[in-house]
Amino acid sequence: MKKHLACLTFDFDAMSGFIARGMTSATPVSRGEFGADVGTPRILALLKKHRILSSWYIPGHTLETYPDRCKEVYDGGHEIAHHGWTHVPPALLTRQEEEDGLVRANEEIKKLTGRYARGYRSPAWDLSPHSVELLLKHGFLYDSSMMGNDFTPYRVRKGDLITLDKPALFGQTSKLIEMPVSWTLDDHPHFEFIRTKEWILPGLMNPNLVLEDWINDFNYMKKMMDWGVIIYTFHPYVIGRGGRMTILEKLIRKLKDGGAVFTTMEAAASEYEKRIPFKE
Repeated sequence: MKKHLACLTFDFDAMSGFIARGMTSATPVSRGEFGADVGTPRILALLKKHRILSSWYIPGHTLETYPDRCKEVYDGGHEIAHHGWTHVPPALLTRQEEEDGLVRANEEIKKLTGRYARGYRSPAWDLSPHSVELLLKHGFLYDSSMMGNDFTPYRVRKGDLITLDKPALFGQTSKLIEMPVSWTLDDHPHFEFIRTKEWILPGLMNPNLVLEDWINDFNYMKKMMDWGVIIYTFHPYVIGRGGRMTILEKLIRKLKDGGAVFTTMEAAASEYEKRIPFKE
């Protein structure tokens, strides 16, 4: 029987992403505030209207800064997953710094939900050489930071050795499930304008053109695969603005019309695990 899962995921960074870039003045901080104060309530209302459960990746910084808003997300039945302590990519941290942040944020998640997170998504989708080992150590079911497939989860390797002067040496397959992502299915590079001293992210694309691409990806999965998962990544301070909320609802309606089954990432990862059990 054919089944096509759709996961709507939200990286609730608030201002943590700007702070991680050293952008601590009032204006960038206010952009993050918009996500918490305006974008998130809009998104939660839309999801409730369509009776959709989603997955929210929340940094510990956001959990401590906006506890009431995070509780609203949880009370709506949505998955609360791990997104680091701040929005600093693990690749920029020492092993100890990474583990300290992992544990600290997980304790905040447990305070909210009564259990530790089952899913993890690294800030900026940039894992360190230690990340997989640490996620396994701390009992995570899945990661959602890599791009080795588009519509099929897979098992993550550990112990890869990648250097410039030698062929890649791939490590052993682990039980950690990868729920693959893609920049093409992420609202941030399409819509958000960010200027730093080093670079500019132009963003500001036509929402309807982006929507067309997002729908086309689902249609391709449906055409080519009997079972698959499409994962969309949104940010409340990005997708939560004006006309972008309009295309989010259009996307939901199109996916519904196409027979998509909306589910959380944890549920989709668990379904994959049942379909293809891990063999030591």
